[in-house]
Amino acid sequence: MPELLLIVLRTFIAAIRSRRDLALENLVLRHQLQVALRTNPHPRLRAPDRALWVWLRHLWPQGWREHLRIVQPETVLRWHRKGWRLYWTWRSRTRLGRPRLSAELKALVGRLSRENPLWGTERIRGELLKLGIVVSNRSIRRYRWRRLGPGDHQRWRTFLSNQLRGIWAADLFVVQTVTFRTLYVFFCIRHERRELLHFNVTASPTAAWVWHQFLEATPWGRQPKYLIHDRDAVYGGDFDRQLASLGISGVRTPPLAPNANAVAERIVRTIRTECLDHLIVIDERHLQAVLAEFADYYNRDRPHRSLGLQSPLSSSVRAGGRVVSRPILGGLHHVYARAA
Repeated sequence: MPELLLIVLRTFIAAIRSRRDLALENLVLRHQLQVALRTNPHPRLRAPDRALWVWLRHLWPQGWREHLRIVQPETVLRWHRKGWRLYWTWRSRTRLGRPRLSAELKALVGRLSRENPLWGTERIRGELLKLGIVVSNRSIRRYRWRRLGPGDHQRWRTFLSNQLRGIWAADLFVVQTVTFRTLYVFFCIRHERRELLHFNVTASPTAAWVWHQFLEATPWGRQPKYLIHDRDAVYGGDFDRQLASLGISGVRTPPLAPNANAVAERIVRTIRTECLDHLIVIDERHLQAVLAEFADYYNRDRPHRSLGLQSPLSSSVRAGGRVVSRPILGGLHHVYARAA
């Protein structure tokens, strides 16, 4: 009896309902029956079925829950949220912000890092700036062939910041040859632009030889106001007095304080890590030729962080043309330029 009353009540409600609601009810019931028959005994909804129920939720907000039997209403709501996210992902597919790097530029960044494994991100960015290409460090790190750790930064701030133009530094370092001979390299460097002014090689340094090298570094009146050097005995006892006769003030560093001559120590480290550590020196002539080639590259083409990624002897930047490279020291480094 209760079942009969329920059927009669539903028939009466259906008689007073709109044709639209009846059509939608018929659609949802037929669809669920089709899914049940298609995937019996475990009804499963496919992507078109889910899309239909998401559409019915908007089309029939009053009655879609009442006639849903295969899944829970919360499941349909979850499908709707997922579809909403996919829709806005599609609408937002055009990215704003910085323009993407071209395939040619990505390949160039990979080429620079691959051909120069000793170079860090800043070195590569400096080389690109010389070619008229502005790229962020983040983009270079993303497309470089190999990631190197951050380099060390040496800082020394006593009395050097006010008179860089008139300060030079001098130092010596040793190099071992293939026959275990010890060669000595004397050099002078200018603080203002980190320019390597002069160097020479000998197997037997003397005070007279060092003084002669310094005179060769100061032709036609080109000389510093201050010369920083350490307390090596090879300078001799009257080196500062000889400097004073030329109007130059000699500044000796404190004992056991290499950081007091930081600019000279830094170039020694650069020469070793970027040149001498990657080859075997045969004799004086070989070392002289290697250092001459590296010194020319160091002064004219190598970007320096302390100079805003410029070279000591900076040249004009050419924006147009094909990028060509020139190997340095047999390909240990490369110089990049725009072809005319």
